[in-house]
Amino acid sequence: MPEEHLYFVYGTLRQGDDNDITRLQPAPRFIAHATIQGTMYHLGGYPGVTLNGNDTIVGEVYAVSAALEMKLDAIESEYPAQSDEYVKREIQISIDDQPCTCFVYEINAAYILGKPRIASGDWVKDR
Repeated sequence: MPEEHLYFVYGTLRQGDDNDITRLQPAPRFIAHATIQGTMYHLGGYPGVTLNGNDTIVGEVYAVSAALEMKLDAIESEYPAQSDEYVKREIQISIDDQPCTCFVYEINAAYILGKPRIASGDWVKDR
């Protein structure tokens, strides 16, 4: 079986949203609903999250193959380096009280200036 990495998605990559990760190929494997700490901002048609904050950010965790990872990086303009809007970060989360490592796309702080905070931390609920 090819190597997979875990990804925490919180915005348009969430199931049912514009870039629904479950519609991408090769298909990811859903792991769990989860939360992280940070601050979510409304950037128009999508959110951005900074990891420096104490809000609860709602999202989903998926196991992703290397081929799908490249597609996610392209959606977030992470690879090839087309933009500095997002940075892929490796973070520690807990799923069912078990620690694990996953990736998340963090917004560059330069892009949140003057943008409204989404206090609920839930893009699907409060866009």
